[in-house]
Amino acid sequence: MRFVDLSQPWSGDTPAFPSDENPIIQWVKRLPKDRTYGQRITTTLHVGTHMDAPLHWVSGARDIANLELHKLYRSAVVADVSDEVGEYGEILPEHVTKKIDVRKGDIVILHTGYHDRYFCGSDPDEEAYFLKHSGGARALAEWVVDMELAWVGIDAGSLDHPMNSVLRDWRPDCAREAERILGKPLDELFPEEDMQIMHTHLFKHDVYMAENIGGDIDQVLNQRMDVCAFPWKFVGGEGAMCRIVAVFPD
Repeated sequence: MRFVDLSQPWSGDTPAFPSDENPIIQWVKRLPKDRTYGQRITTTLHVGTHMDAPLHWVSGARDIANLELHKLYRSAVVADVSDEVGEYGEILPEHVTKKIDVRKGDIVILHTGYHDRYFCGSDPDEEAYFLKHSGGARALAEWVVDMELAWVGIDAGSLDHPMNSVLRDWRPDCAREAERILGKPLDELFPEEDMQIMHTHLFKHDVYMAENIGGDIDQVLNQRMDVCAFPWKFVGGEGAMCRIVAVFPD
């Protein structure tokens, strides 16, 4: 089989989501004294390529340790929507389905091209990566649930549109810019009851999600393949860092 890594590199330089603390890596053992090397990592869970469990947003919902394994490895498509939606664009179901056939129960990964803006990308821009990428809102969230997708991923900091999140309040300059580009007030485009609906709606229906996908994703655009994603068995965990790999027959 041929394996294609869809995961971003992880290091002490990997940025966390703007509301979270960034990771710290310490050497706690060194070879000259301890005859071995050892490290300690202090990090939040949504750093780099990671998977969110429904518990991330829904009290009492499924945690990372109890994600269903049969949903984590199955047939998948990577839809390149980068030429359909640009800066601050809303990803709609038709942007996905015009690129590739999606079947009920699939894994769907959205390629926006913003992985290039990540800290390790070919055109790094951390503000653009987290604040200006395209993302989903109500239309996409309802479609995902209707299609009974196993999980959904994106090559950006969040599946939600960045201005349909708390970032809209923290960066009013970006909110104003988004309104100019989109041509409508954000309150009209993203009403308060829909705030971060990609998270809230999907998790209420036990759909998982993965964010900060990247790696060699450009090699698999608009193709069908198997994809596997196995976070560690973290009991009580609302999220976990994850290696995501596309698998093709040899």
